[in-house]
Amino acid sequence: MDEVSLNTDPVGDDDGDDLEIEGDCAMTEYVSQTGIIQGENPVPPAVGMEFDSYEDVYYFYNCYAKEQGFGVRVSNTWYRKSKERYRGKLSCSSAGFKKKSEANRPRPETRTGCPAMIKFRLTDTKRWRIIEVELEHNHLISPASGKFYKSHKSLGVGTKRAPQLEGPEEVQKIRLFRTVIIDTEANGSIDVDEVESGRSSDCSNQLKLKAGDSQAVQNFFCHSQLMDPNFFYVVDLNEKGCLRNLFWADAKAQVAYNYFGDVVSVDATCFTKEYEVPLVSFVGVNHHGQSVLLGCGLLAGKTIESYTWLFRAFLTCMSGRPPQVIITDQCSTLQTAVADVFPRASQCLCLSRIMQKLPEKLGGLFEYDAIKAALSRAVYYSLKPEEFEAAWEDMIQRHGIGDQKWLQALYEERKRWVPVYLKDIFLAGMIPIQPDEIVSSLFEEFLNKHTPLREFLDKYDQALEKHYQLESLADLDSKNSCSMLKRRYYFEVQLSKLYTNEILRNFEREVEGMYSCVCSRQLNIDGTIATYVVKEQIEVDGNRRETRDYEVLYNPPEIEVLCICGTFNFKGYLCRHALLVLSQNGMEEIPPQYIISRWRKDIVRNYVLNNSCRGIDVNNPVYRYDHLYKCIVQVVEEGRKSQDRYKVVVQALDGILNKLRLSEDHVEANIM
Repeated sequence: MDEVSLNTDPVGDDDGDDLEIEGDCAMTEYVSQTGIIQGENPVPPAVGMEFDSYEDVYYFYNCYAKEQGFGVRVSNTWYRKSKERYRGKLSCSSAGFKKKSEANRPRPETRTGCPAMIKFRLTDTKRWRIIEVELEHNHLISPASGKFYKSHKSLGVGTKRAPQLEGPEEVQKIRLFRTVIIDTEANGSIDVDEVESGRSSDCSNQLKLKAGDSQAVQNFFCHSQLMDPNFFYVVDLNEKGCLRNLFWADAKAQVAYNYFGDVVSVDATCFTKEYEVPLVSFVGVNHHGQSVLLGCGLLAGKTIESYTWLFRAFLTCMSGRPPQVIITDQCSTLQTAVADVFPRASQCLCLSRIMQKLPEKLGGLFEYDAIKAALSRAVYYSLKPEEFEAAWEDMIQRHGIGDQKWLQALYEERKRWVPVYLKDIFLAGMIPIQPDEIVSSLFEEFLNKHTPLREFLDKYDQALEKHYQLESLADLDSKNSCSMLKRRYYFEVQLSKLYTNEILRNFEREVEGMYSCVCSRQLNIDGTIATYVVKEQIEVDGNRRETRDYEVLYNPPEIEVLCICGTFNFKGYLCRHALLVLSQNGMEEIPPQYIISRWRKDIVRNYVLNNSCRGIDVNNPVYRYDHLYKCIVQVVEEGRKSQDRYKVVVQALDGILNKLRLSEDHVEANIM
């Protein structure tokens, strides 16, 4: 037998036979920056996790212990006769009991026989795998207690000196530390006994991965973090160490959220329609009205727990700043999770996705075409809640569909998706208010129902690059030219200097629409507020036109205008009815409160995270390297914009290097 154990479970005092490792190297500092442990709840150890080295296992467990509020000791390490370690056990520092001491004043007992521990062993692939886990303690633990443990000192494993990092290579090695992600189909992580006995495992507790998918995910995260030092990701593992949920967002997404995170759409189309890639994406709208990605997730199941985990990961990534409005699919579990994580956000349902479900939900009805037309009229052309409710009731009674469950559920949630109920919520154009408006998926060209996960991850950068190029081209177009407007009103001239061309073109349609409107002032005036009725001929049902009355309230002292159509909150610019009232009252410019910053082209938007030095431990080389790397990315981003900036950056960097060399020479001269 060539395998021996050189130490046993601790039964003596602190200086007894067991080896207590007094330090976690740089792992404690590194962990909070990686995707393995993020947010308020670090990933706990789980059976199946694998690590590159014995030390990595210790670092990981020690960091988890520090976050939870307990210390770590090495209970056992097994060695072969070749002195190669092949098995280990790490325990809570309160494990075991001290030996009875004959001293006159024995030290008080501090251990409790705590069972919390992990066991791990060396695999055939020379990686260390956790094989047993016990998370429960028999004593109170609290990360807020501030209690000091020896294992949390910044000392090397089994040494009495501080770790010496040999430069950027060693720091990079620490930054790229990963836990394994276990394939469901490739490596036997499914319980064979359960399958053979006919007991199916909980599908919502484990992400469905095919052979090679886990490596593809790992490669994707590794590559993304190498290319983007601010790349954020979180993994959620189940109790068997299998991948359950994922979330990630690059630096551009995080910065875009600062500009356009007031209204966020949660697109779960791929997930709810059983795509091979269970993707949930967070989407906003940029200053050109284009979709912009704010984050992505892969979920194991359509459960409240999975959605809640995803939203908390998103919120952690965005520094705890929730959106003001969240648009979701018609899904009760999804809506419950949104209400739990974002209780103050206005929650809306995506109107276009509801209307796209009509053939599926109502297509079998005898008078489907007539029902669809009646429903569209009620949804898109009602100006007041009572109009919508009357039109809905007429549709139900006329076609005898009062027992249709899906329609009943829609009516109960009408205040979340029917435009007439959403006029007080700013939506930035993300909910359509016309029948011909469609909201498309951000990855529509790159992802279909049968696209494998590996293929999607390979195309992911290509999809984002396409959207970045479209935004850059629109920026250039708006900067170098003004839309060729007829400029019949100064409103157009005013906004042509401020807004991007795409938003300007949308606004131009409202100006043109003023010519189809007729305004007449009502007699009743409530204090300073006058009510106007603007008549407009609109197209209904494709080819029929009818005249509609739009009430517009105008307050001259405050220069406030409010139209019943609600276009300003729906789209972010004033409607033709409000513009007509302003024009008739001698207003040549749009009041400043109706010019919003999100559409402006004169605001410089740099998609690089601002990394301040607050909270940086300058005594730690890992922090120093990481912070300097992030700062230099900002310099590179600015320097690439023009030849002049490039020359300034190169000259400044040369000056910095010369100063560093002079400083080093000065230090060496003083030492000598």
